[in-house]
Amino acid sequence: MRSALVLNATFEPLSIVPARRAICLVLSEKAEIVEEDGTQIRAETFVMPGPLVIRLRYVVKVPYHRRTAMSRRAIFARDNHRCQYCGAHADSIDHIMPRSRGGMHVWENVTAACRGCNLKKRDRTPQEAGMSLAKQPHTPRELAWVAVSVGRVPEEWKQYLAIAS
Repeated sequence: MRSALVLNATFEPLSIVPARRAICLVLSEKAEIVEEDGTQIRAETFVMPGPLVIRLRYVVKVPYHRRTAMSRRAIFARDNHRCQYCGAHADSIDHIMPRSRGGMHVWENVTAACRGCNLKKRDRTPQEAGMSLAKQPHTPRELAWVAVSVGRVPEEWKQYLAIAS
């Protein structure tokens, strides 16, 4: 089954849930289907469309702005799976200022790298290794957690994510 985007009553993206959970929210009348995925959910007494985007019937107060957790998957998604030193396919991460030399494990200091560049750079800064970054790493946008959660964002979701941006 697919995942479903959950919107607040104000059409603000809240989370991504499995389709099964989305169906339960719709059946318990806590949410309504905004976009269908083209499938049908069948039971003995009813048939309903498969949910792709659902909207809660009540407003949920979000106590904080959601930030994307820093993980290998999130770093690869931010850097488009490309080595930031040579442009090849990235298969590891690298701290620009090595942690052994006081570098922090933060978004601005971690980048995707290929194995060759990672071995060449080792425990040095890019300048010391004679390398340069294609672009300076940055903290992802506020709604980047969506892309990290599902890998590829369905086209039907993009209009609701654009509203929140």
